[in-house]
Amino acid sequence: MTTGQFRWAAGTVAALAIAGAAAGSARAQTPTSGDQVVRAMHDRYQSKWYRTLSFQQKTTRRTPADTMVVETWYETAAVPGRLRIDIAPVPGTSYIFANDSIYVTRKDSVLRRIAGRNPLLILGFDVYGQPAEKTLDVLHAEGFNTTPLHEDTWEGRPVYVVGAAKGDLHSKQFWVDKERLLFVRLLEPSRGDSTKMDDTRFDDYRPLGGGWISALVESYSGGKLVQREEYSDIKADPPVPANWFTPGAAH
Repeated sequence: MTTGQFRWAAGTVAALAIAGAAAGSARAQTPTSGDQVVRAMHDRYQSKWYRTLSFQQKTTRRTPADTMVVETWYETAAVPGRLRIDIAPVPGTSYIFANDSIYVTRKDSVLRRIAGRNPLLILGFDVYGQPAEKTLDVLHAEGFNTTPLHEDTWEGRPVYVVGAAKGDLHSKQFWVDKERLLFVRLLEPSRGDSTKMDDTRFDDYRPLGGGWISALVESYSGGKLVQREEYSDIKADPPVPANWFTPGAAH
């Protein structure tokens, strides 16, 4: 073997070794359960995701009379776990998600408190701003089975589907963009009629701060559009008053 042949052979062996190591690393990192997908979502944006968020929202929603109305909502979030929605005109009715509860308020009065969480807040925001095990505990408490996992496509992009076997569109499940590790879809039986499926979609993702924001959210029930949310004036890490998510506090 000549010196040139030796160098070529050595280079080929080294290249094959590097390629094999890379392939092995990729295989090792491929999630095999929904739990691993949630951990990967957190790890991708850990310490990068914005901590507070505000935006104006054009809300087009279907009324019980089956007509569509348009409203303006002003939303502020603090990751994890807090969201405030002020419905125009302001001051008026507000909805505050905090302390694993939903509060309906008007000015300084709490009109109603409902125990519960917002799964869209958990999957679209909290997962990036709190330990993965905390997110998994909350998802399990909300009835998600995070063990089943399969791959599919959504809007032409590969996704992970957590909570259902392939072809199952009737179990409670969420879809995650495989490349960006961003939440894109939630399917769950309708609370009002379990024979129908509620289908919420996060679309029009844009970079924001060290993370992303879905500027278009659409919700369907039984295949019919029930609400469209279009975001504008989006701000990452705006200052937020300390008591902004305290129900009944004067602001």
